[in-house]
Amino acid sequence: MKFRRSERLVDMTYYLMNHPRELVSLTHFSGLYQAAKSSISEDLVIIKETFENRGIGTLQTVSGAAGGVKYIPKIKQEEAEEFIHHLCELIADPERLLPGGYLYMTDLLGDSQILNEVGKLLASAVSDLNIDVVMTVATKGIPIAQTVAHQLNVPFITVRRDNKVTEGSTVSINYVSGSSKRIQMMSLSKRSLKEGSRVLIVDDFMKAGGTINGMVDLLKEFNATVAGIGVLVESEYQEERLVNEYISLAKLANVDMKEKKITVTKGNYFSGQVDFL
Repeated sequence: MKFRRSERLVDMTYYLMNHPRELVSLTHFSGLYQAAKSSISEDLVIIKETFENRGIGTLQTVSGAAGGVKYIPKIKQEEAEEFIHHLCELIADPERLLPGGYLYMTDLLGDSQILNEVGKLLASAVSDLNIDVVMTVATKGIPIAQTVAHQLNVPFITVRRDNKVTEGSTVSINYVSGSSKRIQMMSLSKRSLKEGSRVLIVDDFMKAGGTINGMVDLLKEFNATVAGIGVLVESEYQEERLVNEYISLAKLANVDMKEKKITVTKGNYFSGQVDFL
């Protein structure tokens, strides 16, 4: 079937956006649309310019016989700022207050549109890094990890606090919770992570960083590398954190139970001070 150029442009754009960070050869597109590679190259230039003008990403060209193009998702800073401001307003709703100073966040983590934007933001922040897998700890971090992994087109894995028969052989470690100072256990199936993988750790909330630091230690057992760390919300913490390099979208500055007031500010997403490995 012969495609008109307008049809090619639409179909190629759809394909690329649904296969982020995947290397696609010009030969693939040329055979699919029965068009010369020179025509495909011209189409890709148009798509790249449109992506960059719209602030939704870029096309990365890889030269050589095994080369091609990759769609690298990005997000405009104005759009990121607008969403983070909206996210902070949602978190600051006093109706979220629970006994003990905890916040109800389940609705946000169950909102597909919010999760989609969170995934775009975190994926965009690490889009230039080589990442093999996204990792989180059960349970609330799972939907975030899933959306980020989708944007990066990589698998995600879940660290558990107990052993499941269905996981097979596991690697387990003990770690100290940064805030409660309690010794806890986490485990990961041996089959879930290849040795030497580059891993992006994500989680929904971070206070002292004990859980994330535990995941970092667990990755050492697999000879894996921490490529980056991203959290939805970080909490104000007076003592020294166990994790230094991370990206956060929002920061919980204060919870006043008496006045029923939650103070939330933007995280360090725009600080430019994060230096990933």
